Amino acid sequence: MGFTVLIPARLASSRLPDKPLADIAGLPMVVRVAQRAEQSGAAQVVVAADSPRIADACSRHGVRAVLTRADHPSGSDRLAEACEHLGLGGDDLVVNVQGDEPLIDPALIDAVAALLRERPQASMSTAAHPIASVEEFLSTNVVKTVLQSDGLALYFSRAPIPWWRDGNAGGVQALPDPAPLRHIGIYGYRAGFLRDFPRMPQAPVESCEALEQLRALWHGHRIAVHVTLADPGAGVDTPEDLERVRRLFAPAD
Repeated sequence: MGFTVLIPARLASSRLPDKPLADIAGLPMVVRVAQRAEQSGAAQVVVAADSPRIADACSRHGVRAVLTRADHPSGSDRLAEACEHLGLGGDDLVVNVQGDEPLIDPALIDAVAALLRERPQASMSTAAHPIASVEEFLSTNVVKTVLQSDGLALYFSRAPIPWWRDGNAGGVQALPDPAPLRHIGIYGYRAGFLRDFPRMPQAPVESCEALEQLRALWHGHRIAVHVTLADPGAGVDTPEDLERVRRLFAPAD
């Protein structure tokens, strides 16, 4: 059974205006992301755009795009509308690949889709990898997760979890063992759940942590987590990130 990759893309970005259209070695960033996703086993890769400029840029480079409303409050709302445009059935699998991940590993996309297919009790799937440094563990920009024994998520937080009570008594000097897990921002959904998700009331803990996936847990849905040892490719949030990625795509001298 195939799956659909949806890539939400919006022009507004406080730190990097017109981010989806940022040039990376001659191609818009969102096109670079789509090209990586097309190397996965997806049956189709579609950009969910909030602007005709994004849709036109995709069309010029052979990437399929659907135009969605510009006023969606979140990426999941945009993807829910895209599911309607594409006529996806309730059990169809969707993988949400962020539009600022031009280095996304196609194998990771496949793994997230396969995990959701294998776990019928889960409404969503995602990924995580072991944290290697105390600095990363303490950063509120790094989302952490803890899992049940069956690989389903217990919680996600910007705080350093799990908290090593005895080892951290004098401050965080070392990581707990086993290593804590960093959440990777890729999601698998069943299309029916994705259409329902934006209509679910926000969870208080979601607002507190500013983590949308906590809404699913708060409403009793399960999230299966694929743990990979591979460090995910760098995303693009700032002009500095963009320059770093551009250097990686630059031809060798």
